[in-house]
Amino acid sequence: MKKILFISFISLSLISIVSYSCTKKTKGNAKLNIRMIDAPGDFQQVNVDVQQVEVHTQNGGWVSLPTNAGIYDLLTLQNDVSASLVNQGVLPAGQMTQFRMILGPNNTVMVDSIIHDLDTPSAQQSGLKINVKTNFAPNELYEIILDFDAEKSVVKKGNGGYNLKPVLKLEAVNQL
Repeated sequence: MKKILFISFISLSLISIVSYSCTKKTKGNAKLNIRMIDAPGDFQQVNVDVQQVEVHTQNGGWVSLPTNAGIYDLLTLQNDVSASLVNQGVLPAGQMTQFRMILGPNNTVMVDSIIHDLDTPSAQQSGLKINVKTNFAPNELYEIILDFDAEKSVVKKGNGGYNLKPVLKLEAVNQL
């Protein structure tokens, strides 16, 4: 009987230690920088009105990051030039499951020296989402490179107007 109690005690102790060490690893916050880049496109300008950047984590749900909101000409974000969307954003350590960028209403494209509005059907309400599975350790700084493909994202409509159907991918997640 004593042997069974002793084995039970040891087993419970090991389970407690393992579960404590697993939870301890994901407690705390990580920091995140997000930069946006683009590849060349067949337009004179592609202006995107970035309002908010958010990430979804398993430990904290949706987290709004301090966003450098503004209108960015994607075509200027080439050849090692990037736009800093988030500097030192704080998020709960653990797994990030989604990335979301919410656009404003001032999205335009310039073709043949004429500026056209870019209609963004869902980007203003639910945002542009990317599913991601990346783990962030506490007290570490990470950088995400977001590639916004202007060439594939701007679609000409039959009436001569243009839609913005963003094609985004996370190019890299680097620990700094």
